[in-house]
Amino acid sequence: MFLVFHKLKCAIAALARTRFLKLLPVLLLLGGSMDVLAQIQPVASTNTISLTPFKLNLGLEAAQQPQDVDSSIKILFALTLLTLAPSIILLMTSFTRIVIVLSFVRSALSLQGTPANQILIGLSLFMTYFIMEPVWGKIDQQALQPYKAKQISSDQALTEAAKPLRSFMLSQTRPKDVELFASMNRQEVSSPGELPLKVVVPAFIISELRTAFTMGFLLFVPFILIDLVVATVLMSMGMMMMPPATVALPLKILLFVLVDGWSLITRSLLQSFAT
Repeated sequence: MFLVFHKLKCAIAALARTRFLKLLPVLLLLGGSMDVLAQIQPVASTNTISLTPFKLNLGLEAAQQPQDVDSSIKILFALTLLTLAPSIILLMTSFTRIVIVLSFVRSALSLQGTPANQILIGLSLFMTYFIMEPVWGKIDQQALQPYKAKQISSDQALTEAAKPLRSFMLSQTRPKDVELFASMNRQEVSSPGELPLKVVVPAFIISELRTAFTMGFLLFVPFILIDLVVATVLMSMGMMMMPPATVALPLKILLFVLVDGWSLITRSLLQSFAT
């Protein structure tokens, strides 16, 4: 029994020595690093040297000067404008009418994904820029440039910028729609130029939807006639198993190409915004 305990004690001692030898480099490295930190700490305390490469501070600080408050409000207003920019482009410009008419053209041709949505939206954006460029020029001349020159305040710049946009929307809006929202607003105005944007914008959107659907219906008429003619001919020939769309689709595309359809539609859209 004594021999068994003696051998077990020797084995434990040997295992302990082996683990200590394996851990010895780690202990030496830690000891060396502690010595280095102990040497660096007094130097850092005396020379005020920070080992951190940068400092991150998140929080809110009170504005010390009125200029700081003005800059913060400008940044907040710019971020809000960037968020609302898609809605402004869609609802307060000619984009709505153009993109709806182009979508009607694709549906009338019985084409599912040609042209692609990206192409229709891109064409609509460029046509919107072309139509709205005089309005943007007036806004820049009457509002942005005086504001940059510090001739008018921000409130006056917003008021001046709204005038050309309001004039454009009112020129494309039916008086019936304007009267509807003006009566619901219950606000007395002496001239249409004094109408607030909350009245002009929804009236403009309704008028644009009506005009776009009217143009879309007129675009559908010739293509519906082609479908009727093809279906009648196939039935008279007894070709009941032949889908009319298979024959009508190439005829629609051929007619659209022969009459230069894209040019006619673009010209009609541009002329519809002429004032």
